[in-house]
Amino acid sequence: MQAIKAGYGRQWGKARAKYLAEHPYCVMCHELGKTVEAKIVYHIKPHRGDSYLFWNEGNWQALCKQCHDMHKQRKEKSGITVGCSTKGIPLDHDHHWRNK
Repeated sequence: MQAIKAGYGRQWGKARAKYLAEHPYCVMCHELGKTVEAKIVYHIKPHRGDSYLFWNEGNWQALCKQCHDMHKQRKEKSGITVGCSTKGIPLDHDHHWRNK
């Protein structure tokens, strides 16, 4: 049997299921004008073992697998969110065009 990552046990499974029931769609796809079912609860700020960040629902985000695997991984490595909303506004909150 494969070991469960720290914190990702039965309690996390229940919390994750409840969160996805309340937030069923991917927030990143929504910003792009698409409606896609979320499958992953993502920690916006990596918790790195910090139980407060791990369990704080304000630090959670519902994502589809594609957004989680592509966009969020790129953001974590480069610090940049790629793409624009349907209104042409950069998704990266730190982009200089967004702050004009």
